Amino acid sequence: MSATPVTVGETRHSTLLPMIIIGVLFFIFGFVTWLNGPLITFVKLAFDLNDVNAFLVPMAFYLSYFFLAIPASWVLKRTGMKKGMGLGLFVMAIGAAMFGQFITMRIYPGGLIGLFVIGAGLSLLQTASNPYISILGPIDSAAQRIAFMGICNKVAGALAPFVFGALVMSNIGTFDKQIADAASPTERDALLNAFAAKVHMPYLVMAALLVLLAVWVVRSSLPEIRPSGANSEREIGHTKGGILSFPHLWLGVLCLFLYVGVEVMAGDAIGTYGQGFGMTPEDTKHFTSYTLFAMLIGYIAGLLLIPRFVSQQRYLAISAVLGVVFSVGSYFTTGYASVGFVAALGFANAMMWPAIFPLAIKGLGTLTERGSALLVMGIAGGAIVPQIFAHLKQHFDFQAVFLCVMVPCYLYILYYGWAGHEVGQRRIER
Repeated sequence: MSATPVTVGETRHSTLLPMIIIGVLFFIFGFVTWLNGPLITFVKLAFDLNDVNAFLVPMAFYLSYFFLAIPASWVLKRTGMKKGMGLGLFVMAIGAAMFGQFITMRIYPGGLIGLFVIGAGLSLLQTASNPYISILGPIDSAAQRIAFMGICNKVAGALAPFVFGALVMSNIGTFDKQIADAASPTERDALLNAFAAKVHMPYLVMAALLVLLAVWVVRSSLPEIRPSGANSEREIGHTKGGILSFPHLWLGVLCLFLYVGVEVMAGDAIGTYGQGFGMTPEDTKHFTSYTLFAMLIGYIAGLLLIPRFVSQQRYLAISAVLGVVFSVGSYFTTGYASVGFVAALGFANAMMWPAIFPLAIKGLGTLTERGSALLVMGIAGGAIVPQIFAHLKQHFDFQAVFLCVMVPCYLYILYYGWAGHEVGQRRIER
């Protein structure tokens, strides 16, 4: 993370400016993505929804990655990474404006479409920025660089619930009572309309800022990187074959799918989890921030330890074990102690993305962008895993459901960190 020039492909340049620009982008990722947690509570109140329908918020957001990651890789082939990032920011701006407008009009499906469009822009940004930062330097230390990006991401994510709470969710503790005490359906609708309209201006401001950032990125001196030179197939002993001939990539796609699922459960679903103990929306509105603070500590630990004291793959395995331990702890406790274990999952989850992504794209050569797109498709785990939780908790004890959803995911992540990332590779003698 110094300004020392490094060789990437056939180009020699400083890593400092790219790190700053990509860091800003990861800050944007974090702020927009981690608004989903408080948005779940917001739409439950504004549209009088049950948990299953409220959890359509992360579902609409994360499913866009599944459907649009491959098209994003095609776009990047034509535009290059820098212009592709600018285009992604512009698409996000359109989605933010749509979301603010539709929610103000109290058209929930339209709001979900806005979130899908925001996710579409993010899929383009993620498909470009993650391989970019992975191959900006040696692939074996990529987890450290991605951890730095993760700090930018989670600082923004930790701020997002507080900003959203101050602008939109203020006095939420009395809002339920106001709705219950409404003298007529007309008065009730007026209260709900006024509450929903609170998102309009914040999302319009967000849209304007995203447009300005798009212009800044496109006009910046961010250098292009050629993955074929920086991430050679020779590194893993691969000589021929298409994308199907990299089993460590496909195992990594599933790993990332499950990882994003447990990350969203620990961050976005923590408010709903706390409400299972009878806590009010006022009590739970900042719970997402607690998970993200734990993730920040986990990133700092990763920066200090990887690769100096432990490899990124071994740290991934250790993190998965911690995930199992904290999930079990959440089951055998109640109230704020149980919520604390869920928040602590942020520490366990912190270094998983930074480790999984470079391990999965290692040695893909000219297929790096396509492999990256497949991994970004795996972000759809954030749509599926929470929906499984939301459906099952209607019929079974929510703590038992949480345990049964989380532990198998962490056990697979443990397998990938321990052995799965090496499947199909040959060691090359130096």
